[in-house]
Amino acid sequence: MIRTAPAPRVDVRRAADRFATRIAWLDSKHSFSFGHHHDPANTHHGLLLVNNDDVVAAGDGFDTHPHRDMEIVTWVLRGSLVHQDSTGHNGVIYPGLAQRMSAGTGILHSEKNDSWRLDGGDAHRDPVHFVQMWVVPDESGVTPGYEQLEIDGELLSGGLVPVASGMPAHAGEAAIRIRNRYAALHAARLEPGRGVQLPEAPFLHLFVARGAVELEGAGPLATGDAVRFTATGGQRVTATEPAEILVWEMHATLAA
Repeated sequence: MIRTAPAPRVDVRRAADRFATRIAWLDSKHSFSFGHHHDPANTHHGLLLVNNDDVVAAGDGFDTHPHRDMEIVTWVLRGSLVHQDSTGHNGVIYPGLAQRMSAGTGILHSEKNDSWRLDGGDAHRDPVHFVQMWVVPDESGVTPGYEQLEIDGELLSGGLVPVASGMPAHAGEAAIRIRNRYAALHAARLEPGRGVQLPEAPFLHLFVARGAVELEGAGPLATGDAVRFTATGGQRVTATEPAEILVWEMHATLAA
């Protein structure tokens, strides 16, 4: 990781321009190079390497697979996702629940859209829609870990809520901790006409997870659109319809 003083830039990336993986049970949109989709000019922004917008069919999902030295944050927008890993953690992730997995020295996990409802009712065929984001830790080879916390109540405020952070400034504020002192994820649910001000940071990544917003100085953004900010921040984001946004605040970047 390096800390630099880059030239100011606001780079709007439209939803339709993302890489896509579509198979029988998965519709996945990739903001950065991922899997067999590789563009050497689009590998990360700041410390963020993955921003996958995934829809998984009921009763299916990602079978057990490995990760290493990565902080993985999952944010569910609709439905529920069942998590199991090799450290003995398991649970159901749903909207408003912040979840983080630290891969560290190595971890195996699976993520499935369970076809049974949480209330124990009948089987369903509803997809699960979630965003999974990966940032590098600032120390490799740590013990794998897992953390989750419900923050649905905090999101009712309509402001930017610290979801996951390793920054000292967010000690005691963020719902869950990540092992990178230069990065933080914020989320906001906005009703039409309501807005939030973006943080000031060398690197920001704004993702419109659902709905539509207006970005000060850049115009309208729709579901799936993203903006990469370099050496600029403080702009206002205002909802033009019910919206949910995810904002990464980063004070370092990866070497090119």
